[in-house]
Amino acid sequence: MQYALREFFRHPEDVAKANLSGTLVGKRVIVQGLGNVGYHAAKFLSEEDGARITAIIERDGAIVDENGLDVEAVHQWIGKHGGVAGFAGATHHEDGARLLEAECDILIPAALESTINLGNADRIQAPLIIEAANGPITAGADDILRGKGTVIIPDMYANAGGVTVSYFEWVKNLSHIRFGRMERRADEARAQAIVDELERLSDDEGLGWNLSKDFKARYLKGDDELELVRSGLDDTMRTAYQSMREIWHSRDDVPDLRTAAYLVAIGRVAMSYRSKGL
Repeated sequence: MQYALREFFRHPEDVAKANLSGTLVGKRVIVQGLGNVGYHAAKFLSEEDGARITAIIERDGAIVDENGLDVEAVHQWIGKHGGVAGFAGATHHEDGARLLEAECDILIPAALESTINLGNADRIQAPLIIEAANGPITAGADDILRGKGTVIIPDMYANAGGVTVSYFEWVKNLSHIRFGRMERRADEARAQAIVDELERLSDDEGLGWNLSKDFKARYLKGDDELELVRSGLDDTMRTAYQSMREIWHSRDDVPDLRTAAYLVAIGRVAMSYRSKGL
């Protein structure tokens, strides 16, 4: 989901359709459900992309802090107390569902199916919604939101990360070798050669500069297996989004990303059948 939002914000034309601008930095985000999906989405968006998690909605209500909640601290609190009530430094609202309608830049429904429906769709203020749960927006609510100009990043794309990484794991198991095993030391050797040459030039030519230890350590370390998997996931999510947006922008009969996602999926299934002669 993090990579889906990152790719969306790489396209100013798409961001403008949601009446937003700029990057994820400083964007106000409301997350419904701090389970496995919601927790990691909120944590990475705040820690790595500079977004502000202004509200978290749970079973016992919601907590709000316009300056941004500490997602890890909230997660630990929920683990100990079973809910968000009593979390220090934030305002608690017993009617958590009402916070779905609060002003924000990005809304992430990551808990229940049909969370946004005919009963509340017209009051949703978020200009951009990314579906982290399966089917959190009903068909009727989708029509209302689209009529308001709300941009929805659909669940069938946003939730593809888990399946994609499972595919990577399957490929790794088939090959019986971990990612990076074959090339990691060669990459480190090339990096070391570059660092050595730069330092030699600095000494021999009297350039008077030195590489920082932090840079050298990071550059020489190379990518571990987790970083390689994240790189593969990022690439997959980027190309998938680009396929959707191409249809979204090129066809007048495609009103949103959800329809575009279905067309991409159906097209790929048809291509697979044709390649098999079916």
